Amino acid sequence: MLRRVVLRFARDRKANIAVIFALTMVPIIFLLGMTLDYTQAVRKREQLDAAADAAAIAAVRPAMLTQSDKTVVQATAAAVFAAKANLPGLSSVPTPTVTVTDSGLARTITVSYTAKSVNNFPSVLGKQTWDVAGSATAKASSAPNMNFYLLMDDSPSMGIGATAGDISNLIKYTAPAYQSAAASQNCGFACHQTDIAHDGGTKDNLAIARQRNITLRIDLVTSAVNQLLNSWSNCPQSGISGGVMQCMSALNNTTYKAALYTFDLSLNELAKLTTPSLAGAQVNNISLMPVAYQNCVVPTTNCKTDNGTDIAGTLKSINDIMPTPGLGSNAQGDTPQEVVFLVTDGVEDKISATCPNATFASNSRCQQPLDTTMCTTIKNRGIKIAVLYTEYLQLIANPATGIQKTDNWYMTWIDKYDQPTSSTGKIAQNLQACASPGFYKSVQSGGDIKDALTDLFIKVASSTASLVQ
Repeated sequence: MLRRVVLRFARDRKANIAVIFALTMVPIIFLLGMTLDYTQAVRKREQLDAAADAAAIAAVRPAMLTQSDKTVVQATAAAVFAAKANLPGLSSVPTPTVTVTDSGLARTITVSYTAKSVNNFPSVLGKQTWDVAGSATAKASSAPNMNFYLLMDDSPSMGIGATAGDISNLIKYTAPAYQSAAASQNCGFACHQTDIAHDGGTKDNLAIARQRNITLRIDLVTSAVNQLLNSWSNCPQSGISGGVMQCMSALNNTTYKAALYTFDLSLNELAKLTTPSLAGAQVNNISLMPVAYQNCVVPTTNCKTDNGTDIAGTLKSINDIMPTPGLGSNAQGDTPQEVVFLVTDGVEDKISATCPNATFASNSRCQQPLDTTMCTTIKNRGIKIAVLYTEYLQLIANPATGIQKTDNWYMTWIDKYDQPTSSTGKIAQNLQACASPGFYKSVQSGGDIKDALTDLFIKVASSTASLVQ
């Protein structure tokens, strides 16, 4: 009897869906519970990873990079992590492990953590929490102590009018200044001539420019250096007197010194390496190189050339002055990093028996883009070079004056080096090759040389922080 009942039940197919559903409910519930708890744990891990990222970055901010006590750095990172890691759904706020590794000026911070995400279905999974873990690593270099050697081109070509309007005015107001058909009539350069009578004039072009309040490119350079060393109204830190250099020194907690030079035929010292303020006191002494008269840089009776720019020779002279650089840290025995700051229009105009890059050489006069050989020599010593290129452009008067529409000298000897554009031609290429990677900037006539020089300095002086992982 019992045997027949069992066999009948086994052969019966009624309500089999209910049986199958009942049998699958257990794994379905298990999978749903595990999915919900796992998803919650993943979300918590993402939030904790973000907290670790923030903590690592906070520990390599400039203020922290100057902190030599690692326990202070670790406490700062831990506090930032704790503020962001107090999340619902964790068994407790995790305590991170903060590792600080210094190597020279570089600091690496690793913030790692382990935490427990509370499960919503502990009985299903057989555990109360789900373990999560992660880490973040950030690296930065502290701003180094630096010595800056500022080299300002003061050759006659820096006497160009600062804007197209200034060039036109120079050409206009120099026309009646000479009684003979002198070469320096109708001139867009404010030449500082010591032998005015040679051209039959009564005033040199620089005097005319000053009388007419015409701004010259060298005036813009002087103003830019003044902002760098003496006065900057945009310092983000209040209570700092002085220029960009003093401001950045305070922000980065570093020591900066400056030396100030002009150059033309050779290097001219205005201030030996000293404090930015003492160097800044010499800014007003930046002035154009004087020439005897057109085509003559020295007062001789047999003068056949008006060369006036030896950039490579200037770099050699400054290289002889600069010491071997250090790391720029505050460690005992370490010395500052050394930086050359070169501001120029990039065209050499000098006496040279060999002129490999030029096509114009008359009476041994060589006009060419900068030969970068000495730049390489300097950089191979570990010295940085920053270059601000005040672009060499054609002098074109306002056609409305009817005086001059093009500059034949420029078109004959210089234009080929500015092709296809002044920003991409051979002059620009060589100056960029001279500069250390990332430390090159150019500005055209009428551009803001002050901002360009300031931006370049901040780029050289500032430190950066980045997440490694």
